Amino acid sequence: MLAKVFSAAVQGIDAYPVEVEVNDGYGDMMNIVIVGLPDAAVKESRDRVITALENSGFRLSLGKVTVNLAPADIKKEGPSFDLPIAVGMLAASSQIQMAQPEAYMMVGELALDGTVRPVKGVLPIAFCARQAGKMALLTPPENAAEAAVVQGLQVIPVRNLREATSFLEGQAAIAPVQLDVARLFEQTHDEELDMADVKGQESVKRALEIAAAGGHNILLIGPPGTGKSMLAKRLPGILPPLTLEEALETTKIHSIVGLLRPGQALVTTRPFRNPHHTASDAGLLGGNINPTPGEISLAHHGVLFLDELPEFKRSVLETMRQPMEEGRVTISRAAGTMTFPAQFMLVAAMNPTPDGKMPGESRCSPREIQNYLGRISGPLLDRIDLHVEVPQVKFREITAARPGETSATIRARVMAARRRQLERFQGRGITCNARMSSRDLKKHCVLDEATLELLKQAMNQMNLSARAYDRILKVGRTIADLEGAEQLAWHHVSEAINYRNLDRQLWG
Repeated sequence: MLAKVFSAAVQGIDAYPVEVEVNDGYGDMMNIVIVGLPDAAVKESRDRVITALENSGFRLSLGKVTVNLAPADIKKEGPSFDLPIAVGMLAASSQIQMAQPEAYMMVGELALDGTVRPVKGVLPIAFCARQAGKMALLTPPENAAEAAVVQGLQVIPVRNLREATSFLEGQAAIAPVQLDVARLFEQTHDEELDMADVKGQESVKRALEIAAAGGHNILLIGPPGTGKSMLAKRLPGILPPLTLEEALETTKIHSIVGLLRPGQALVTTRPFRNPHHTASDAGLLGGNINPTPGEISLAHHGVLFLDELPEFKRSVLETMRQPMEEGRVTISRAAGTMTFPAQFMLVAAMNPTPDGKMPGESRCSPREIQNYLGRISGPLLDRIDLHVEVPQVKFREITAARPGETSATIRARVMAARRRQLERFQGRGITCNARMSSRDLKKHCVLDEATLELLKQAMNQMNLSARAYDRILKVGRTIADLEGAEQLAWHHVSEAINYRNLDRQLWG
């Protein structure tokens, strides 16, 4: 007998429907064959499913059982097909009678006792189920909240194979999981990491506020112990909250990598990724044999913090240049080509010299200093909008009783500036000034004669590139937005130029 059930598989950050066709043949010996380009984990489903069926009290059919995963020209990965294969085998052997098999999609790994275990990528699978017109999605209980984010789809949590078959036959009722998405966003910031805890460094806080307001990349340069990492970790606390659309995009990426906690429905806070400097290009960009997202995609709509920037391999840093410009990364492997989103804020930190001291105080030779700084290329520096010195904190600032501004206060100004940008770029898909195109710069960054002359002098004296020119205008536009100014003024551009000055002092 032939039976058909429905599942889905993840490709990139989206999912596509998979038909699980099971044909129960005849013979004297049991033989299960899985076709449709299964990987090793899918092939191992045969042994897990046989044992789970036996331990759940079902009989095993003798003869050849053929399982086809269609479409057959796309490679299938992971253990998520265990549950649909088991249900298909039961339907093909007439041990269960499903009233509406085409109305359901199901995913789940089976333990040897028939328990349904959580799998990766359930959120994109839930979107796929709704798009395919399915009435309900059967998932492991740990993945149910994640799938319930998708409106217009019933999410049925099933704890084991017996419970799943009883529901599909109409013998047991399982209430769909209900989720209030609005409540998930009520607490979105970590109040323990507050800017008020950082003593001094007002100029650096100002630069971080500008970076947050415009989505700009920023480089912090200073001796050890000045608070570079402390400041960077507090940057997500002054960023605007994620919108529902941004949260869904971010959650998709974290779901397919398996970073969601059991029962977690959404990623409601902006990601903060902090890879070690020994990370490879595959770890940072993504890759492996079957392309998966890397750290820059996991930081989508959030912050990618690279501490000790010169310690990263130069080849690894150079691979980031295109994703920083385009907001996405394309990975080509023998298994296929995948494109992952990567709209992140880069926050990098480094010492000014190998021994951590400023160039005038360092005991390192000029050649050693130049070799150290030369690990970071000029084209990469051009893509970082703000270069900020983080000086040593004075004793009176450390012992000052008066607290600094809180993250909530700074965040309010950042959100006001972002609202101006959203109104300016309404309908364009641009969320911040850092994503402006050349056409947008001409339209929204008009300069008067005095400001134009200032920028001309800076370009000539500092030997800035055309890309640096664009970055200055974008930062100046953000500074004006923080003030609520409609037009770019001389002092906006002057402050933006100052954030390009430090790199010329060190690298120039």
